[in-house]
Amino acid sequence: MKKIPFTLLFLGSLFYASAQKKSTDQKVDSVLRMMTLTEKIGQLNQYSGGDDDTGPTTKDGDKHNQIKKGMVGSLLNVTGAKATRALQEIAMQSRMKIPLLFGQDVIHGYRTTFPIPLAEAASWDLPAIERSARIAATEASAAGIHWTFAPMVDIARDPRWGRIMEGAGEDPYLGSLIAAARVKGFQGNGLGNTNAVMACVKHFAAYGAAVGGRDYNSVDMSLRQLHEIYLPPFKAAAEAGAATFMNSFNDLNGTPATGNKYLQRNILKGEWKFSGFVVSDWGSIGEMLNHGNVRDSADAAFTALTAGSDMDMESRCYKNNLATLVKDKKIKIELIDDAVKRILRKKFEMGLFDDPYKFCNEQRENEQRNNIQNLLAAKIMAEKSIVLLKNENNILPLSKNIKTIACIGPLIKAVRENLGFWSFQWQDDTVKIVTVWEGIKNKVSAGTNMLYAKGCGIKDSSRAGFAEAIAAAVKADVVVMNVGEAGDMSGEAKSRSNIGLPGVQEELVKAIIATGKPVVVMISAGRPLIFNYTADNAPAIIYNWWLGTQAGNAVADVLFGDYNPSAKLPVSFPRTEGQIPVYYNHFNTGRPAANDSDVNYVSAYTDLLNSPKYPFGYGLSYTNFAYSNISLDKNIMAATEKISATITITNTGNFAGEETVQLYIRDMVGSVIRPVKELKGFQKVFLQKGESKNVSFTFSTADLRFYNDQLQYNYEPGNFKIFIGGNSVDVKEKEFILK
Repeated sequence: MKKIPFTLLFLGSLFYASAQKKSTDQKVDSVLRMMTLTEKIGQLNQYSGGDDDTGPTTKDGDKHNQIKKGMVGSLLNVTGAKATRALQEIAMQSRMKIPLLFGQDVIHGYRTTFPIPLAEAASWDLPAIERSARIAATEASAAGIHWTFAPMVDIARDPRWGRIMEGAGEDPYLGSLIAAARVKGFQGNGLGNTNAVMACVKHFAAYGAAVGGRDYNSVDMSLRQLHEIYLPPFKAAAEAGAATFMNSFNDLNGTPATGNKYLQRNILKGEWKFSGFVVSDWGSIGEMLNHGNVRDSADAAFTALTAGSDMDMESRCYKNNLATLVKDKKIKIELIDDAVKRILRKKFEMGLFDDPYKFCNEQRENEQRNNIQNLLAAKIMAEKSIVLLKNENNILPLSKNIKTIACIGPLIKAVRENLGFWSFQWQDDTVKIVTVWEGIKNKVSAGTNMLYAKGCGIKDSSRAGFAEAIAAAVKADVVVMNVGEAGDMSGEAKSRSNIGLPGVQEELVKAIIATGKPVVVMISAGRPLIFNYTADNAPAIIYNWWLGTQAGNAVADVLFGDYNPSAKLPVSFPRTEGQIPVYYNHFNTGRPAANDSDVNYVSAYTDLLNSPKYPFGYGLSYTNFAYSNISLDKNIMAATEKISATITITNTGNFAGEETVQLYIRDMVGSVIRPVKELKGFQKVFLQKGESKNVSFTFSTADLRFYNDQLQYNYEPGNFKIFIGGNSVDVKEKEFILK
């Protein structure tokens, strides 16, 4: 390593010694005063290390030399304690010795892969979701990572959009709670702890509403819809203390989010008083040229920084243009300084100025390899994420002593597919992915005969394997099938116009059902799929999503009754693509359909039932739950009062089980139209066979607020309905009046 002049070392030691006595803001100001304009702009510049690029990488010479010159503030896609330490050592050779931030897409696990975020959302289990993020942060931080580009909190009502797998589904209330839980999980007991990483809330904002479900597409909506549906999870994440935000690729009402001052300056940094920093999405500052609202890269840099984008990920617009813009007096240095301060503040809070290598600990990194406790937590999270959609004649759970079981389908023995999109591909053998085949094999008795037939590929059109699969099914006492998407068919840039089961998989299901054998169909996917034949004809259906490292063990626990499924859908499942978007909290319209099949001059399709195939909040158990009528402690509520609703839940089945009791409210008359239902609360209740419990919800006018046509957030007196049930459709209801 090149020797550092003694004078610089001496000055540096004096600076850092005196800085220990100062507040964080004073330390930031001290550093800022010593920085040149080039060094300031360097802090706003983020490069990819090139290990696992998630966008088009710009090649522009020796990055190491740029780091030495203080021209780089952050790197992404560099992992491992050894690799991050080596690059941090280069940064320590710069004049100011400002440490680098290392960012990475740790979306649903690092060494241990957890279920995809949409699957975790199906658990409706906030402590479990927080624990998932906590473990991911612990593993990632041990490998030198300071910063994860998660959680994604975009509300998504269109399953054609591939990135629906990254979020929490269609509901702003559930999405807000999950957003906060994941921020708390990632950041743990606070920034600076060696098992915490900075959260990055994305994509700000409304990316989930891309037209046609097509990734990177435009978004056009009213400001009222923006504030009421799409912004609440972002606000919840900010209030939970999220360190950073990432803007989105889409334009919003004609302005790219990257250069949207209303979003970043007015709402995020103004109204919400967000003190962290905003990073662009990959190359999105430069991509404003393609949008057509800037002339060149200099104009893009001006627009983005002015709007509030602090760090440029991979577009080089800031690096190449900001200095000239400042010298030409087109951008005030105060804007540069504000962005730099926000970034430096996080580096101080992470403790990197005190010890640039505090996260580069190979011993801690090795301790997180194949950590037994982490694997157990991943299995538990996976079990909580599995949704039972159908169970005719109580086929499930299966007996472990079954004589012959046929395991059929392209995903039964799949390995890497179980991780889904946004997961790491480790080359070493310390990461063991449990397949569904292995999980079943480990669960059944020694006397069980297991038959296997792939039947067909995931995407291909060949039916050559059907005969073998049918022959296996005929010999079996029960058939377990695993069909669905490939792991890379959902995620970024994975929008699909046809979201049916790919290839000839549903034909395979039909052929196996025709044998007359009891059939359990498991569907693995990163989004809601359309599988109408299977839904109508298979006697038992389990929606697995992508469950991660422990997929096979979790699936086997559910199949054989060691875990009673309790998950509920966080998103509505459409009957066909033509029905999209379909979501539970819609408006009633002036001509609402009277029932599911009403098509007589009402808002409906003439060739399709009005309801989704599976509604929001839906999910079965191996037991049954009966709901009593709702009891209110008062029928008329003053604005200063609270109202309590109580319902009795009884386990009427033969198994102990957990039910997610859901509370919905409808404002019957508003100055602007209100949805037919809005989720306002839920509780998870575990009941033994035959047990009953009273479940109470207390709410106030704070739960009845909405945005009017002037974007005022308030409640209005009038009539309300309250609904309580096991999903958004099967509910009990009661009325009350707000005076």
